[in-house]
Amino acid sequence: MMKNNTAVQTGLENLLNDPPKRIFGKRAGLLCNPASVGKDLRPADRLISAGLPVELTALFAPQHGFYAEKQDNMIESDDAFDPILKIPVFSLYGKTRIPTKEMFDYIDLLFIDLQDAGTRVYTFIYTMSYCLEAAKKFGKTVILLDRPNPVSGVVTEGNCLKPEYTSFVGRYPLPMRHGMTIGELALLFNEYFKIGCELEVIPMTGWDRNMYFRDTGLVWVPPSPNLPTPESAMVYPGQVLLEGTNISEGRGTTQPFELFGAPYIEPEKILAFIGGNNIPGAYLRQVSFEPVANKWMNSGCHGFQIHITDPELFQPYLTTLKLIQAVCSIHQDQFAWAKPPYEYEFDRLPIDLITGDSRIRGLIESDEKIGMVAGLWEEDLKQFVKISTKFHLY
Repeated sequence: MMKNNTAVQTGLENLLNDPPKRIFGKRAGLLCNPASVGKDLRPADRLISAGLPVELTALFAPQHGFYAEKQDNMIESDDAFDPILKIPVFSLYGKTRIPTKEMFDYIDLLFIDLQDAGTRVYTFIYTMSYCLEAAKKFGKTVILLDRPNPVSGVVTEGNCLKPEYTSFVGRYPLPMRHGMTIGELALLFNEYFKIGCELEVIPMTGWDRNMYFRDTGLVWVPPSPNLPTPESAMVYPGQVLLEGTNISEGRGTTQPFELFGAPYIEPEKILAFIGGNNIPGAYLRQVSFEPVANKWMNSGCHGFQIHITDPELFQPYLTTLKLIQAVCSIHQDQFAWAKPPYEYEFDRLPIDLITGDSRIRGLIESDEKIGMVAGLWEEDLKQFVKISTKFHLY
């Protein structure tokens, strides 16, 4: 549902329209990827190089690579060289995930322009956090160019990460669906979690916290290969849990995260277990599919496609927890938790890293009704909302 017929102006557009004088003449770096585009869909690096009074001297890439070409977790990118701008492209998901002094020696300030997914486990926000820490350490300035939270800025959902499950898919005690823009998160990390670098956020104009991405008037450019549409981003806060199981999350199909299943799943039994097709804000359509890559490659899978009928009612995290519990209960002999490694963690179970609390796994395995477990995290969630609201820009 479109709430605003005028396209949102991103932080990138507002920077180009009114650049702060203190950047003039500076050597600048840019952390970006293919989703970092202007309203004409030209890439941010070209726009900044041609349109700002700075010297663009280095580019930086998050997970999935500068061209978002790497499909999966723990597939690293090498440093490269931009043949047009004739500047280095440093991978922050390769030999290191933390910027080095040698990388930052190229720059006086760092622009960050990334499209976040609105979900705690999306690693771009932690690459950003490492850049803030490096900027503090090496005396550089960071200018964050804000973009929309694609799953709105009014909803928080899920448990907050427990400190013992800190990893590259969770550095801070955020809920799974955090309800903040990447600029607001930068302020939260920098101020509340005391990184303390010199940071400026260039906000959007025209963005409303109630907006989902389809409401913004902006064109969706996939920030990573398996978030091809705004709808895939909307189911992601729940469906990413499937990465911690032997259920296919639809990687290797044209509809990752919207599709899910496995060869052993009997869809009718799953529906019966969860009480029928009555999920708030969504409809489960039975499907069969055959992934061409990743889990169950070249094997016929049975499961569902999640069709969101009302995004304001849909609770992705709770929904997927219920679905995993159904599969775990009905197919006990065939369902399994994925084994390590996962995002450079070699000992802890992936599902515990993704949920951020091993109690969630225990509740899935038990007969505890998942709909009741939200009470476990209600107080933590209220506390997070109280803290995070102080950093809202909109």
